[in-house]
Amino acid sequence: MPIDEIAATIAHGPAVKQFSVMLQNRAGALAVLLKLLRNSHIEVIGLSVQDARDATIARIVVSDPEQTQHLFLEKGIPHTSCELLVVELKDSSTNLLQCLDHLMAAETNVDFCYPLLPCHRGTSMLALHVEDLEFAYSILHSAGFVMIWQTDLSR
Repeated sequence: MPIDEIAATIAHGPAVKQFSVMLQNRAGALAVLLKLLRNSHIEVIGLSVQDARDATIARIVVSDPEQTQHLFLEKGIPHTSCELLVVELKDSSTNLLQCLDHLMAAETNVDFCYPLLPCHRGTSMLALHVEDLEFAYSILHSAGFVMIWQTDLSR
């Protein structure tokens, strides 16, 4: 377990895990992946797809990352994983801008972000991949933002 993952787990709870899966660029490839997860009782909570001519990268956040990791290894599905910071947005339009403004003021980069599918406690959630998870957490937490951890998303 990397040191930054250990620090995130000890300080706050387990960070939200994202899987990136390379799919063949053909009709139905994403549906096959999602059906495989559903058949294993794994709920997809977040999804971002980047399409290119030869391949598609599907970034997914799931309800059970350990089972997903096991399933991908068992089925030989090539993938990578990383940790995300997930922020609860109470008023999505205003809160989103404030969230990004705080990170910009702290001069930390957001590599990519996307919304998560279900509403947590009736609010929107934004998944952020940032250059320094702990630093971004401290900036947003001190600004009053609520963070969501993997245990909050797991069912």
